[in-house]
Amino acid sequence: ILTNLQTDHPAIVIVQHMPTGFTGNFASRLNGLCQNSKIIEAQENDVLNTSTVYIAPGDKHMEVVKEGFSYIIKLKDFPRVDFHKPSATVLLTSVSKIAKSNSTGFILTGMGVDGAKGLLHMKEAGSKTYTQNEQTCTVYGMPKAAVELGASQRELSIFDITKTINGTR
Repeated sequence: ILTNLQTDHPAIVIVQHMPTGFTGNFASRLNGLCQNSKIIEAQENDVLNTSTVYIAPGDKHMEVVKEGFSYIIKLKDFPRVDFHKPSATVLLTSVSKIAKSNSTGFILTGMGVDGAKGLLHMKEAGSKTYTQNEQTCTVYGMPKAAVELGASQRELSIFDITKTINGTR
């Protein structure tokens, strides 16, 4: 997905279930592969900017808050949610409170239920919500949990997810 984004894509915030110390290297590696995006490990008070991808640090929950006309990253240190830290549920729930119809949420391949409740909060707030379809998932657990909860408006292939972000689908 990230290597096929067009320039000037919306800011993207990602929770990847990785331990402390790995997310910074992961972001750096992706940054070298993705020509149209700046990819960084998120830091406290980062302002969301177009063409930038923010990856949650492996030891903190990431939330997005609105300050004035800007969306700002806040990193929180509290226990695991849905068995994970960082948790997609924490991130997506924070987005549901501020961005409403101005946001789009995705849950991609993975094990467990993390993100399903947060994606449902986004859908209830008026956001567009999608999950990766079973055919293109390595592990259909997280998307399946969101679909079963009624959080996903539509299941998309990995290719259609890219097109959706780029605004070409």
